[in-house]
Amino acid sequence: MKFSYVMLPDYPLDQSLRSIQLADELGYYAVYAADETWHKDLWLLFAAAADKTKNVRFGPSVSGVVLREPTLIAQAAATLDELTNGRAEVVIGSGNFGLLAQYKIDWTGTKPLSRVVEGAKVIRTFLDDGAITFDGEFFSYAGLFTFARPVQERMPVKIGAMRGPKSFEASAEFSDGCHHALSYTREAYDYMVKHCRIGAERAGKNVEDLDLGAWVVFSVGEDSAAAKEAARSMVGLYASAVPHEQLRRNGVDPEELAPIIAALGAGDLGGAIDLTPPELAETLSIAGTPEECVEKIKRQIEPAGINHMILAITDAALVKALMGRDVEGVPDVDTQLRLVHDRVMPAFA
Repeated sequence: MKFSYVMLPDYPLDQSLRSIQLADELGYYAVYAADETWHKDLWLLFAAAADKTKNVRFGPSVSGVVLREPTLIAQAAATLDELTNGRAEVVIGSGNFGLLAQYKIDWTGTKPLSRVVEGAKVIRTFLDDGAITFDGEFFSYAGLFTFARPVQERMPVKIGAMRGPKSFEASAEFSDGCHHALSYTREAYDYMVKHCRIGAERAGKNVEDLDLGAWVVFSVGEDSAAAKEAARSMVGLYASAVPHEQLRRNGVDPEELAPIIAALGAGDLGGAIDLTPPELAETLSIAGTPEECVEKIKRQIEPAGINHMILAITDAALVKALMGRDVEGVPDVDTQLRLVHDRVMPAFA
């Protein structure tokens, strides 16, 4: 089992750089970040971290092919790959639908999965060949070329998927893996892997050779209640983006989220947290002591065949920045990175 840290790059940059260096020293597989206008630019941040690290990998999880053109994603990734001597990778998706709405883009008219699959093919070609001539449904090029070339013989290109089943099948068929965000139950991951297997078989691949990642809201500390409260503060924000089908696979009735989403939409972030029951928060996060986190991963996620935990670590500073709420007794990101290394990773070695 690989472990990675996915950050929202909203901290002071020097602090984010220290956390990246620590993740590298502790042996994390990768540091990912959301490629969204809401946050600081991940490509610049990771470029700054390149010569301060030795082994950890970098990339977006995810970069949306509606707002960011696929050849520009490939160009940035290839440049980052040279800076890191072969440690870049890309996870793409359609993008955050809430963010698209702020650009006045109706995601329902973008044919999101078809666009993502075509974007993956474009990125793969541009990375491998350095040039592309292509007439697609969404993207077209006539002899476009670049001098940005990756160091790796084959840079991994993966797809982020949530709703399924076609998105899971496509990620396995047309990319190097699937990062599935915001699921926490065995049923949800069995469903993901079942459909990844279908897609892999269509492409003549072994599904176990793919990167099957669980992207989860995560908070860990010696004080179980404090860690769970930090996670609870973020669950409504994240869960508001989860498709209804996925919520049901996680044992949640979408109607449970309706008042929370209404509060978020009205800008009442504190009210949204207050409306999030602890039981719902515990269902839709991995939080608590290291031992509690290990138990949930082993019970709900690992048995499905997931081989990569991608931890969206939540600490008091992040909750304050995003939700305007103070939580006490929650370790900072660096302390949580160490706790995962010392007391979670060994259970999956």
